[in-house]
Amino acid sequence: MVDNSADLVESLRAALRSGADPVRAVGQQRYMKSEMPFLGLTSPARRALVRPILDDPALRLESREEWEGAVRRLWDEAEFREERYAALDLLRHRAYRTWHDPDVMPLVEHLVVTGAWWDLVDELSTVVGEALLVDPEGEGLRMREWAVSDDVWLRRSAIISQLRHEERTDEDLLEDVIETNLDDREFFVRKAIGWALRQYARTDPGWVREFVDRHTHRISGLSRREALRHL
Repeated sequence: MVDNSADLVESLRAALRSGADPVRAVGQQRYMKSEMPFLGLTSPARRALVRPILDDPALRLESREEWEGAVRRLWDEAEFREERYAALDLLRHRAYRTWHDPDVMPLVEHLVVTGAWWDLVDELSTVVGEALLVDPEGEGLRMREWAVSDDVWLRRSAIISQLRHEERTDEDLLEDVIETNLDDREFFVRKAIGWALRQYARTDPGWVREFVDRHTHRISGLSRREALRHL
């Protein structure tokens, strides 16, 4: 079996650099408050460069080890923020979706903790949510552990882990990870609480109204406004 991971990584890096816009890059870095510089690619431009490479059968990764190794290499060795975005594109690509299970969660935790900003962390919620559906009990325990972590981004990830679950949402888990963080004054945690509740309100608005009313003296104004925005 041929290991294509090195060729895939180098192809992605070269493609990203080919579209660099140094003028745009300065503004992007300032807007995102990023220590890591940008290449200056818009999201559509990045996807247009990355997609053909990820879809190329000649560069398909045949094992989980190759796939995780390529994601880690793109992420950990990144010189530009777009390389981390490309690592997320690779992580979430449909060809590797069968590996979005509990075994991928140590990698995801590494990405959350080292990414440590909303533009990276929030993109990982899809993979977290899929692993949670594969093993609701085991990953539910992990989400409850993340919800009380000292790391704010793990807490945020736990809160938004069920954004796409709709009728499959584990209400007990949602309640637990939110209640644990209701007194947190961190903006990104309060925003996540409101986001998670607002999203679930599309499925069960009564549950969300009751939750907000029950916690009226604890839930922040920001979380409340977000939760009830469409109710």
